[in-house]
Amino acid sequence: MKLDTAIKEYMISLSSSQGMSDNTISNYARDLNKYRDYLKEKEIEDTNNIREDDIFSFIDLLNKKYAQATVSRIKTSIRNFHRFLNFKYDFKDPSLNITVSKGEKRLPIYATKSEIDRLMSVFDDEISQDLLDHTILETIYGLGLRVSECCNLKTNQINLTDGFVKILGKGNKERVIPIPDTTRRLMQQYASNLRGLWLKKSTNRFFINHLGKPIYSEYVEKMLRNTNIKAGIKKHLTPHKLRHSYATHLLEGGADLRVIQELLGHSDISTTEIYTHVESERLKESYLKAHPLAKTDSLKNK
Repeated sequence: MKLDTAIKEYMISLSSSQGMSDNTISNYARDLNKYRDYLKEKEIEDTNNIREDDIFSFIDLLNKKYAQATVSRIKTSIRNFHRFLNFKYDFKDPSLNITVSKGEKRLPIYATKSEIDRLMSVFDDEISQDLLDHTILETIYGLGLRVSECCNLKTNQINLTDGFVKILGKGNKERVIPIPDTTRRLMQQYASNLRGLWLKKSTNRFFINHLGKPIYSEYVEKMLRNTNIKAGIKKHLTPHKLRHSYATHLLEGGADLRVIQELLGHSDISTTEIYTHVESERLKESYLKAHPLAKTDSLKNK
């Protein structure tokens, strides 16, 4: 089968499958496009001509260019692609010996509470664009949303009167998230003062720009980068790191891990447990800085 045809057919199967997010499907498409481009450079355009050595050569190239987590994701995409072809057409699977190591989980980077305050203080809510941008970032941080969930937020998902939103997350799993008062006031101000003014045609998307068009993830990521620079924050904060900050601050405030799991929409508690490691590291840091015995031990080790 022609490589282009095979990838196209596989992507169609992913798009029609239940429980796979648009972001995951986009990652598969990017990964397989890299794979296809490499194979075509080697003049391989038919899936039946792909050998195990070709895949290993591609992986060696990836290891020189990308972080281990990215390489693991691309290997998974390749392996699942060939499994699909093997299952549907009984084609030989050249990826059988490709192993994917999950590796050690890295602790998520998050913003401290003071960094969040600095970030949000950049905005002047009397300026329309600032009000929009401030509300978007407050919504992501205040509700712990994925950036795609924030951008796709519909008016019928939001109850500003009672202060909650309903989110349909990964795997079509619905979760109800309370809206903090500060976030709710901003959302009300944006909805009352801007959204109606900017609305050009009927849409149920909550966040729109001054042209009445929907807001997309790329816009939010770029806007946050610029805001981060204005706030003078050294960390590379992304929308997803604001979500990490939400979870970490909940844990610091004494929230139960199961509650955090529910609010974040994690299907597996082990995904949420990474935040307990963040809290442990923070406590250890505080101890090493403040406790006299820790200071004595550090002097002995010099």
